[in-house]
Amino acid sequence: MKEKEFFTGPHEFHLDGWITCAPFERLLNIEIIEAVDGHATLTMPFLHDYAQGAGLMHGGAIATLADTAVVIAIKSIITPGSHFATTAMHMHYLHPIKQGMITVYAHVTPSDNRLMEGRAAVYDHLNRVAAELTCTFKLARDTRIQAITFENVQQRL
Repeated sequence: MKEKEFFTGPHEFHLDGWITCAPFERLLNIEIIEAVDGHATLTMPFLHDYAQGAGLMHGGAIATLADTAVVIAIKSIITPGSHFATTAMHMHYLHPIKQGMITVYAHVTPSDNRLMEGRAAVYDHLNRVAAELTCTFKLARDTRIQAITFENVQQRL
């Protein structure tokens, strides 16, 4: 059997814009619907490839969608090109996702010492809250939180 060849990095790439999905997020077909004033709405379809062994949407895919929504919400209020990272996250799964389009609504609140507190609610195709995320992100020292209007965000999409 022939072994697969993998290029394990480092990888170089450039995003299409500041508020856009990264390669892994595009792999999951995540779509940004809105990103403004510390709030974000994203969607993701439940495709066969996202299922776990029992046929439900994999918890990691759900967590990725929620985490990405908070990232996009953060990007809507900080200086483009700034750096930040997830430092803590907690997922609470409420209902199994079995089919359909999944929607997440996220918002962030600046905290102390360059921290951002994020929350996200993931809705299933029946419009039930299927999962909730709480998380903390830390901003790089040179990151500035700015007042961004909807028009400015639309220009960066």
